[in-house]
Amino acid sequence: MVSSRPLTMPILVSLFLVWFVSASAVRGNEISFIHCLTHKLLSSTGSGSSQVLYTPNTTSYTHLLQSSIKNLRFNTSSTPKPLLIVAPTHESQVQATVLCCRKHGLKIRVRSGGHDYEGRSFVSDDPFVLVDIANMRKVAVDVEDGSAWVQTGATLGDLYYGISQKSETHAFPAGICPTVGVGGLIAGGGIGTMMRKFGVAADNVVDALLVDVKGRILDRRSMGEDFFWAIRGGGGASFGVIISWKIKLVPVPPTVTVFNINRTLEEGATRILSHYQQIAQKCHENLYIRALIQGAGNAGGNRTMRAVFDSLFLGTAEELLKATEECFPVLGLKGNDCHEMSWIDSVIFLGGYPSGSPREVLLSREPPPATAKSSFKGKSDFVKKPISETALVSVWKLFLEQGSGMMFWEPLGGMMDRIREHEIPYPHRKGNLYNVQYLVTVREGQEGEKDLDWINRLYEQMAPHVSNHPRTAYLNFRDLDLGVNGKGEPSYFKSSIWGFKYFKGNFRRLALVKGQTDKSNFFRNEQSIPPLM
Repeated sequence: MVSSRPLTMPILVSLFLVWFVSASAVRGNEISFIHCLTHKLLSSTGSGSSQVLYTPNTTSYTHLLQSSIKNLRFNTSSTPKPLLIVAPTHESQVQATVLCCRKHGLKIRVRSGGHDYEGRSFVSDDPFVLVDIANMRKVAVDVEDGSAWVQTGATLGDLYYGISQKSETHAFPAGICPTVGVGGLIAGGGIGTMMRKFGVAADNVVDALLVDVKGRILDRRSMGEDFFWAIRGGGGASFGVIISWKIKLVPVPPTVTVFNINRTLEEGATRILSHYQQIAQKCHENLYIRALIQGAGNAGGNRTMRAVFDSLFLGTAEELLKATEECFPVLGLKGNDCHEMSWIDSVIFLGGYPSGSPREVLLSREPPPATAKSSFKGKSDFVKKPISETALVSVWKLFLEQGSGMMFWEPLGGMMDRIREHEIPYPHRKGNLYNVQYLVTVREGQEGEKDLDWINRLYEQMAPHVSNHPRTAYLNFRDLDLGVNGKGEPSYFKSSIWGFKYFKGNFRRLALVKGQTDKSNFFRNEQSIPPLM
C-alpha cells in the first residue's frame, strides 16, 4: 500500500446518499451493493455529505450519464444503461466501489472523458455499475521538478491549461482534442502533435496511482515494473482503476508556429499527398503536419476532394518556412499562412476553437463547434510504404460519394523511430510512415447502414496499402470489428485476433501481467486483455 498519495482530495464526507429506490428499479444484488457501498463509505470517510451514487430514479442520473458521451451512437433508447452510477470525488470511494462490485458480482465500467469510439467505458451488455471519475480532475504542476500529477478525470484541456498557468515554456505531448479524458488517452498510448519530438503521452509517464482488483491503491513501486509497464499503453481498464498519472513535462520554445491550409484535387492535392508520404516522417522532428482528407464541393458546385494540412512547429515562422522549403516545398507554404503564438494558444488553434477564444475555453467539457458531438464510426491503420498516386485516385472516388467521411494521416518518424516497440505496450514505432484514422458520421436507420458500409469499403480498399501480418491498429481508435472476447471463459488465443493488431508482440506480455494481477478477470470488456497463466 502507498503511504503518501499525491492529489488526495479533501475528505468531505460521510456520504448522505440521495436516491429514491423503488422495488422495480433496483433490487437483489443492486440493493446489497448499495448497502455495501454505504457502509464502506461511512466507515472510511467520517461525517459530512456529498452525493456520489445515482440510480435511474435519481433526478440527475440521465444528465450525468449523457454528460460526457461524445459518440451519440451509444446514446440511444436501446443502448444498455448502468444499474447505478458512482461519481467519486475521492480515491476511497473508488476503492469501495471496486470491493462492493466484486463482492456482489456486478460488472464495472470506468469512464473519464467519454471519447470512447465504441462506448466500452460506459456500455455493457451485462448488468453493470458505471464509475464516472470526471469529478477527479485536479492538476498539480511542479515546474522545478519538470513534472505534474494529473487525476484521470481531467481532460487534456484541464491539463494543458494547468501547465500554462505555471509556465509558458513547458508542455505535455498528447492529443489535439482538448475534451478527451487524460485517463483513457494515456492508458492507450496517446499520439499527438509532439510525438515526433517526445514520443507518445505514455512514453512520458513516470508514476501512477491505481486501485487494483483487491481495492488497494498502488503506485509504481508497490505495483512493480511489469504492472506499471502494462498500464502505459496497454489499456488501463483491463488492469484496474487508474486514479492519477505522474507525467514528465517537456520543454517548448516561447514561440511556436501553426498553419492550416487547404488543397483541392484541382489544386494538386493528389500530388501533394503523394509527396507528403515520402517526407512527412523525415522532416525535422520539431515539425508535425497532419493531413485531413474529405469530400467537398468546388466552385462549380460539383464534388471534389479536399486535403487540409494543419501543423505545429516548435519554432518561429521563419524557421518553419525554411524547414518546409527543405522537406516539403510542393506544399507551397507562404509567410501569410503561418501564425506565431505560444504553445498553449496553439492548443486552442489546433483544437478547433473560434479565433480569439480565451484560454479558459480549455476547461469546458463541451467540444468545440468543429468537433461537436455526433454519431460516428472509426477505424485505423498504419502505413509502411507510400501509396501510389494511382491507388490514391481510386480511393478518392469513395470520398466523392460520401459527404461525411474523412481520413486523417499523422506522420511518425523522429523520436517514434528511436523508442523500441516493446518499451511500453504501444508498439507502432520504427518502420511506420504515418498512422491513418478513418471516420464517418452515421445517420439513423437505413442511411446509417450505408454509412457503415462506406467505411468498411474504404477500409477494405486500403488493405493492400497498409501494414499486414498483422494489419495493425491503434487502441484509442477502438474498433470492435477487429474481434471481441468470446462469452464464458476468456481465451488468450481467441483474443489474439484483435490483440496482436493493437499490441503486436507485446500482447502476450500484457496477458501474462493480467494473469498475475487480475486472474479472475474482474476488469473486463469486449476487448480487454485476457489473463494468461
